[in-house]
Amino acid sequence: MTTVQSPARFRASTKLTEHLQRVLADLIALHLNGKQAHWNVVGHNFRDLHLQLDEIVDLARESGDTIAERMRALDAVPDGRPSTVAETTTLPLLPPGERSTFDTVDALTAQLRGAAGTVREVHDDVDAEDPSTADLLHQLIDALEKQAWMLSSENRSA
Repeated sequence: MTTVQSPARFRASTKLTEHLQRVLADLIALHLNGKQAHWNVVGHNFRDLHLQLDEIVDLARESGDTIAERMRALDAVPDGRPSTVAETTTLPLLPPGERSTFDTVDALTAQLRGAAGTVREVHDDVDAEDPSTADLLHQLIDALEKQAWMLSSENRSA
């Protein structure tokens, strides 16, 4: 009888785990800040912006889940607890209360660009260790930057 040996299992290094945790914390913060903005936006073009914010929230939630599940696939342990996210995210908290559509667009555009910036910062190190995970980060950068462009266009005039 022939014994089949399986290839060695790839496991995330501490550095890869830390990089993915940074991305996860920013995605969770983006999700929560997006909902905060969604609930409290007021003013001109409210309905369209209200719906667009839900698209951003969905992107952040689904992408966060993808990153966390990728971490688990690599034997890393994601930490999405509120205290961890609050302590480690690079994204600023939104102020409480109602916000104008203009201010909301600017604030959430900055959030999207900040989250994309974090992904860009860790990308090269992630790619050096695990190109498969880097492919996920490519898709995430594209999606976050597309949303930032679309959202920021609300406050631009020709």
